Amino acid sequence: MKTITNFVMILVAATLFAACGNSEKPVAEDAHAGHKHAAGEGHDATSPEKTTVGASLKDDKLNAVYQHYVLLTNALVNGDMVEAKVAVNAIELGSKELSNGSTLATLAAKIGAAKDIDAQRTLYADLSKDFIERVKSSGLKSGEIYVEYCPMALHDKGAAWLSNQKEIKNPYFGESMMTCGEVKETLK
Repeated sequence: MKTITNFVMILVAATLFAACGNSEKPVAEDAHAGHKHAAGEGHDATSPEKTTVGASLKDDKLNAVYQHYVLLTNALVNGDMVEAKVAVNAIELGSKELSNGSTLATLAAKIGAAKDIDAQRTLYADLSKDFIERVKSSGLKSGEIYVEYCPMALHDKGAAWLSNQKEIKNPYFGESMMTCGEVKETLK
């Protein structure tokens, strides 16, 4: 029984890795046909995308909180639960200065109280949804922010996040599927 369980676990892991991590595989054979990978269509895996040096939001208070959202995203990409907690503590404090910031503060507190990185990543989806709406409402003073999306996040329900760079660095999977996703929208 243990051998069968190990075999199934290896098979599932290999399938997930192959579904999103192999940019040489034709899209027609992909289990998630139509979703692009960061190293997929239109550019080669060895040449990094250009990234923006930063973006600034029109709402100064939201801009200050957004900077901590970027730190949270990076912490989740790197699988760093401690840094994620530091970032959400700052988001929680800063969101109290925002109009209608209580929802954002509550979401940040839940991420801070999460017991593991997977729970943080799941809760991050709701926080990101809130941030996307707020950033779109605020508008940008300068730079570009990308709305990125991974169709495999949250057990294939899909989830989005904001990024200051076009290159995909997936906060929902981190190192296991770093480039899974695509840019859905560019905010200017």
